Amino acid sequence: MSFPDVIPQLANDLSRLFVKTERHEQLLHQAALLAEQFRQNMRQIDEEAMFPFEHFNRLKETNYLSLTVPKQFGGQELSLYELILIQERLSQGDASTGLCAGWHLGLVYDIRERNTWNRRTFEWLCREIVERKAVINRLATEEATGSPTRGGKPVTTAVKRDGKWILTGRKSFASMAEALDYSLVTATIADTGKVGFFLVDHRLDGIRIEQTWNMIAMRGTRSDDVIFDHVELPADALVELDQLEFVKGGGSRAWLLHIPACYLGTAIAARNYAISFALHYQPNSVSEPIIHLSHVRQKIAEMDMELFQARHFLYFVAERWDTLPEKRPSMDRELAAAKYIALNSANRVVDLAMRIVGAKSLQLSNPLQQYYRDVRAGLHNPPMEDAVLELFASQAISNGTTTDKKANTNPHPSPTI
Repeated sequence: MSFPDVIPQLANDLSRLFVKTERHEQLLHQAALLAEQFRQNMRQIDEEAMFPFEHFNRLKETNYLSLTVPKQFGGQELSLYELILIQERLSQGDASTGLCAGWHLGLVYDIRERNTWNRRTFEWLCREIVERKAVINRLATEEATGSPTRGGKPVTTAVKRDGKWILTGRKSFASMAEALDYSLVTATIADTGKVGFFLVDHRLDGIRIEQTWNMIAMRGTRSDDVIFDHVELPADALVELDQLEFVKGGGSRAWLLHIPACYLGTAIAARNYAISFALHYQPNSVSEPIIHLSHVRQKIAEMDMELFQARHFLYFVAERWDTLPEKRPSMDRELAAAKYIALNSANRVVDLAMRIVGAKSLQLSNPLQQYYRDVRAGLHNPPMEDAVLELFASQAISNGTTTDKKANTNPHPSPTI
C-alpha cells in the first residue's frame, strides 16, 4: 500500500522537542538528512544481512563519524546530550547503521571524557578518524565469558615477547567487523593476569573474520566473530589497563546511552509509520481514515506517552551528566535506569504501532516487522535488565540496612507513642 510520505515531517516535529540551541538545530538537520537517505535502503540491508557500506561512506563524507572528536583535533566535541540527539534521529533511518555509528562515536566520547590514554596516542587516533575517516569499535565479548558486563575474564591473551605483544583469541558480537580499521581488544596479560585494552590495526597479519552473524534482528550490524591468530602488536598497543568500568558500572557507563537513543529512534520510526498509515488507510467499512477511530487514537496516545516519559528521562540524565560533573560518581542508577526505561518503552511503542496497522504489519514488505525485530535486540545490549534491577535492589537494601543500624545505635530514641 502506498500513501503520501509524511514520515519526515512527523520525525522532525518529534525530534525538535529537545533542540535548545542553534548548534542543536544544525546537528539535528544533518542527522535528519542522513536518516531519510538511509531509510530508503533499510529493507534491503535487512533482507540481505549486509553491512551498510554505502551508509558509512556517507557518514564519512559528511564528517559525522568525527563529531565526538575534540575540537583541537578536528572534531566537534559533542556533549552526551548532543550525541543522544543525533543518534536518536539517525537511527530512525536505519537502526543497524545507527547502532554501529553509536559504538564508534561513543567509544571516542568515552576515551575523551575519561582522559586515561596517553595524549599522543589519542591525538593520533583522532587524526586517523578525522583525516583518514577511520572506523573503530571495542571488541570485548567472547563466547566463553558472555557479555563483558558480567565480569568474565577474557580468554583472549596477550603475551610480551621481544618487545612486542602477541595477541591471540576470538571476539564475538563484533559489530561492523568487516568495516573496522581499528579495534580496542580486551585481553588477559599472560604474566600478570591483568586485563588490558589493546589498540589493534586491522591491516595487520593474523586477523580474519568468520561470518557467524545469523540473527533475526540488527542484521546489518554484521556483528561477526573476529579472530586474532598470534597478531604482533607494538609495545605501545596497550592503551588501557584494568579499565573495565566502561561496562561494569561507574560513571564511565554514560557513553552507553547511545544504545537507548538508537532504540528509541527505532520506536519513533515505528510510531511515525503507524500514524502515517492511519492517516491514509480507509477500509470500505468506515466512512473516513482509521485515524479518526477512538481505539486507534488511544493507541497513538499510548505510544506518545511511552515516548514522552522515556525520552524526557533519557535527555534529563544526559543533561545532568553534562552540566553537573560533580554528580557523575553517583549517577550509576540514573544511567542504568535510562536504558531500562527506554528499551521497555521502545518495545511497547512498536507493539502498539503494529496493533494500529493490524495484520499488514506482519508482511515482510512492511517496515514494522523489521522495527519489531530490531528493537528487541536492545534488550540484550548492556546494561542487562536483571543487572539494572539488582543495582536498584542492592541500593535500596543497603540504604535500609544503614538506616536500621543508625536507629538501633541512637542514644536518645524517640519515646513510644
